[in-house]
Amino acid sequence: MHNSSLTDPSSTAHTRGEASADTAQGLAHAKAILFGEHAVVYGSPAFAVPLHGLAAQADIRYSPGRETRIESQLFAGTVLAAPEPMGPVVAGLRAALEATGEGIAEVELTIRSAIPHGRGLGSSAAVATAVARAVAGLREHTFDEFALHEIVQKAETVAHGRPSGIDAWAVATPAPIRFQGGRATTIEVGRPLTFVLADSGHHGSTAEAVAGVRALRDSAPTTIDPMIARLAELTESAIDDVRRGDRDAIGGRMLEAHRLLTELGVSTPTLGSLVDAATAAGARGAKLTGGGLGGCVLALADSAEQAEELADALRAAGAPRTWTTEVSRT
Repeated sequence: MHNSSLTDPSSTAHTRGEASADTAQGLAHAKAILFGEHAVVYGSPAFAVPLHGLAAQADIRYSPGRETRIESQLFAGTVLAAPEPMGPVVAGLRAALEATGEGIAEVELTIRSAIPHGRGLGSSAAVATAVARAVAGLREHTFDEFALHEIVQKAETVAHGRPSGIDAWAVATPAPIRFQGGRATTIEVGRPLTFVLADSGHHGSTAEAVAGVRALRDSAPTTIDPMIARLAELTESAIDDVRRGDRDAIGGRMLEAHRLLTELGVSTPTLGSLVDAATAAGARGAKLTGGGLGGCVLALADSAEQAEELADALRAAGAPRTWTTEVSRT
């Protein structure tokens, strides 16, 4: 079982980082879209769950007399020398510093993240959230949830062009959320839910997947529109199931959603084989999560013990990595 060694606190809003003297730390978790992929593009709701087993951590300290530096797995050097892939981090750092009202400072930022990049798990948003929380702690400042969201959206705009905003909310909120039209509301969980996340080993391409579904819809709206409407219905029904803690219903809806996403052309043979492996091993349900054409599969287990069996089966089916996480009862 491969789990992150970083932990993500989930009992408060975490709009301010933890600080000590001239240093501070910020944390954020990954997220997975449980229902609503692609339907959300057309105004329908999406349902995202936190993945507390995967986290990003930012540590920041004052470094007087030195240029601002970033240390990370991808890059180590000054902000001025940061390559294009570090653009979202630089944008998030600058936005957070400016939001404290004190402008750019001489700091050293160290980032560690266990969230795989390009898998639809909110990696860039989680890093930006951790950075913003660290800056808040360093400056003894508090960002409310809307100020934090605005900072992270600036980083996400650099990363993705036109972000919907779901990642920025989902990685900063300890509970599951319903997202629609830029607004997020938390969802009560009636019974703990244990998920196994399996990496397909391939980067997803949300832009390509969205464009493909749009082309299908333009060519055959009478076929595609009912499928998108059904995905929206599954999302709303699943929210009620989660409130009741009905694992059977949630699992069944996951399988139906995956079938619909496959018909929309955003699954792949690898994703399909992982879903099949999870269900054969006893998962209540399984589906791709995120835009598709790569990324990850999410499987619903009955317990932590069964989750270990599912993880073994998924790795045997070709997943290079798996993670287990619990969505706690609220």
